[in-house]
Amino acid sequence: MSSLIDNLETDHEGYLRRHTDWTPELANELAGADGIQLTEAHWEVLNFLQEYYENYEIAPAIRILTKQIGKRYGREKGNSKYLYELFPRGPAKQACRYAGMPKPTGCV
Repeated sequence: MSSLIDNLETDHEGYLRRHTDWTPELANELAGADGIQLTEAHWEVLNFLQEYYENYEIAPAIRILTKQIGKRYGREKGNSKYLYELFPRGPAKQACRYAGMPKPTGCV
C-alpha cells in the first residue's frame, strides 16, 4: 500500500521540502506511523505552526513555540511538559514535521 509521503520530496529526516505539499491527511499518516492519534490538542499546535510559518516563513524554536502557545491557549498549554506529552520526540521538531514545515533552526 502506497503512503502519501512516498510521493513527496523530503529531506533525509522526513521533513517536506515544499510546505505546499502538506495536507491534514499527511499529518495524520505521519503521526500514525509514530503511534500517535492526532487529537484536538495536537491540531491546536499544528494549526498554530501553520499560521506561524505563513507569517514568518520559518519554523519556531521550542522556546518561541512554548511562549506563543501559552499566549494563545493559556499557561496550562504553554509549557514544555504539556507539549512533550503531545509530541514526545520533541514538540518543535515532531510537530513541525507533522505540520509539513522544515526542521526548526537549532533542533538537533
